[in-house]
Amino acid sequence: MPPKPSWDPHAGSRPNPLLRPTIRIRLTLLYGGMFLIAGVVLLTIIYLLAAQALHVGNELPFKLVGGSVQPTNNTCPEIIGQSSPDQFNAVLNTCMKEQRQLALDGLLRRSLIALLGLSVIAFAFGYAMAGRVLSPLGRITRTARQVAGSDLSRRIELDGPDDELKELADTFDEMLERLDRAFTAQQRFVANASHELRTPLAINRTLLEVQLSDPQASPELVQLGKTLLATNERSEQLVEGLLLLARSDNEIVDRKPVDLAEVASQAMEQVRAEAEDKGVELRGQRAPAVVQGNGVLLERIALNLVQNAVRYNVAEDGWVEVTTESRQGQAVLVVANTGPVVPAYEMDNIFEPFRRLRTERTGSDKGVGLGLSIARSVARAHGGRIAAEPREGGGLVMRVVLPV
Repeated sequence: MPPKPSWDPHAGSRPNPLLRPTIRIRLTLLYGGMFLIAGVVLLTIIYLLAAQALHVGNELPFKLVGGSVQPTNNTCPEIIGQSSPDQFNAVLNTCMKEQRQLALDGLLRRSLIALLGLSVIAFAFGYAMAGRVLSPLGRITRTARQVAGSDLSRRIELDGPDDELKELADTFDEMLERLDRAFTAQQRFVANASHELRTPLAINRTLLEVQLSDPQASPELVQLGKTLLATNERSEQLVEGLLLLARSDNEIVDRKPVDLAEVASQAMEQVRAEAEDKGVELRGQRAPAVVQGNGVLLERIALNLVQNAVRYNVAEDGWVEVTTESRQGQAVLVVANTGPVVPAYEMDNIFEPFRRLRTERTGSDKGVGLGLSIARSVARAHGGRIAAEPREGGGLVMRVVLPV
């Protein structure tokens, strides 16, 4: 892949930063306009209410009909029957004060109701506008969540104005593109290397088997041939493990119903002969637990866990317990075994490729060090997880949780 040019042909045609429709400018205009509109509406409502209050407060509480005084409302009924001008004026002043107070109380009550209604409308409109402005962030978050599920082919491809969110989305897309190329190249290299190594290993195995079948071969040659054949077989297992590890890192697309109980039972049958040779008892109750996935890869999870549990066990009275169950929308496969005491700080290391407890690389003849790495990759590809915890008294408890 050629390096990306550092010169950008569109660099000279970029808009002026002051004229760029950034999020800050858009939010400033949006909320500034909202406050302005809300202020104008509130001022108009208060003006109308104040005008009505002034009209009501300045109305005379009486009128002259046929030379006699009659009240126009219930504010001042005692104005009738006042004979002297002083008493009439005193009662009239009191009535006008009460009428103005009632008008002011009505103005305050209506203003509070208008303010409450306007606040509800303003909050609802602001919530809707904020959701509209921040909707690209939700799109970015959803894409990031999909990418976290091992789907590097997803892209945001955000449309809209050239603001900070679009710049963030474009940068995120560019990062995903580079990650996708890197992971694809890595998986392609591992797969191609594994395929290329299969042929010479198969030829070596054939030549060794032909040589071992020669009755005239010396004992030293036969012993050397068996040693080389065992080394060749281990190399073949390593190649197969690398190929499976590269393939299982991808998300499973073609899913079918698979019963973990059946998968676990088949894995136990494949390991039963080895377990009997080592004096390890296979036991456990396996309840139906159906998941959507690839049966071959799920069987490899169970096989790797059961094989490890048998091989890394105690010399006498050892056992391996394999159980399956379905609970709370999840299928659970648990493989527990007796064995040497495992420190808790080793739990994260055992899932790394070519790592074993207290040994690394070629420090053991029990496997190539890819079994648990493959199991973790397959579990992740199915949207699940695998965890290990030390068992009290020695050994491990491996728990695989997959979505139903």
